[in-house]
Amino acid sequence: MSYLGESIKKLGFGLMRLPKQGDSIDIEQVKVMVDRFMAAGFTYFDTAWAYQGSEDAIRQALVERYPRERFQLATKNAAWINCKTREEAIAQFDTSLKQTGAGYIDYYLLHNLGEGRTKFFDDFDMWNFVLQKKKEGLIKHVGFSFHSTADELEEILKAHPEMEFVQLQINYADWENPAIQSRACYEVAQKYEKPVIIMEPVKGGMLAAPPEPVVEIFKLANPDASIASWAIRFAADLDGIITVLSGMSNVEQMEDNLSYMAHFDKLTNEEKNTLKKAQDTLSQIPIIPCTSCDYCAKVCPQDIGISGSFTAMNSLTLYKDKGKALHQANWLVGGHGRKPASECIQCGECEKVCPQHIEIVRELEKVNEALA
Repeated sequence: MSYLGESIKKLGFGLMRLPKQGDSIDIEQVKVMVDRFMAAGFTYFDTAWAYQGSEDAIRQALVERYPRERFQLATKNAAWINCKTREEAIAQFDTSLKQTGAGYIDYYLLHNLGEGRTKFFDDFDMWNFVLQKKKEGLIKHVGFSFHSTADELEEILKAHPEMEFVQLQINYADWENPAIQSRACYEVAQKYEKPVIIMEPVKGGMLAAPPEPVVEIFKLANPDASIASWAIRFAADLDGIITVLSGMSNVEQMEDNLSYMAHFDKLTNEEKNTLKKAQDTLSQIPIIPCTSCDYCAKVCPQDIGISGSFTAMNSLTLYKDKGKALHQANWLVGGHGRKPASECIQCGECEKVCPQHIEIVRELEKVNEALA
């Protein structure tokens, strides 16, 4: 069965983490990366209104330097960021057209649906807005990116069968993660016959440098392959995939990705077994068994961001990167309007309702100590 984007090669250039020169994007290095990418036969570029400077950078590095029909450009609408009216949300589309200079957008996404963010797209009727722009020829294909549960994804796909594709966080570390639900979300997309664009295949760079026991598994299996290549090939091996986005930050990352994706080979059974060993090893590293059901949040008198704090703490445990863990905590806790672990009053109400029987008060104390 054919599907949307089937002819697109399975590596997309994610433009969220472009190289910097000082505080500004290094346009000249981006041009070199774009040229290498295009020369290798890849054509899919992913930016967003919310990626500061990215749309302008890709206009200079790609749109003004290549015929428009030679590439596909994706960008996104984040109606939940500082939009109080429909007009403000709609204005993001016009800004994207101006900043990219692309004339039209090949893949336009409603950005980061899930949890309380979906409501903004409903309230502002962005669903009909993007369909109208598609009728006008300013958008070729409409879809959305998503960060939440498989059940919520199914609700959205039932309500909006007009959406042509979904963008999901999928990687071997999160495949069975009860908070991310990579596998479950992918299976929902398959059920509704929606092709998938994969984001975060290397989990923000974390799977390029996973815990040492995982590195040893990969190096034993293939000492010549980069660690990141295992993560991207895991994602690219799935059926019904439009492309796998890699947020490349320098020419070296680009060259590595091109070395094994220019002529992508499906995973062998031996390689699948190696990845299963890596998954099993990661699963044995002691983490907080939170499933982000948020029953605790419903009873917490302090409105502590419990599940977000635990996700950040688990990130620190797995990847030993405090900066990334703090960034995650800032987004999942403060960014969602909740209070930090330090404001817990240790009342214990949360522990009475936790299906996983987590000693939440004690774990929050650990979070406060580790991420202070």
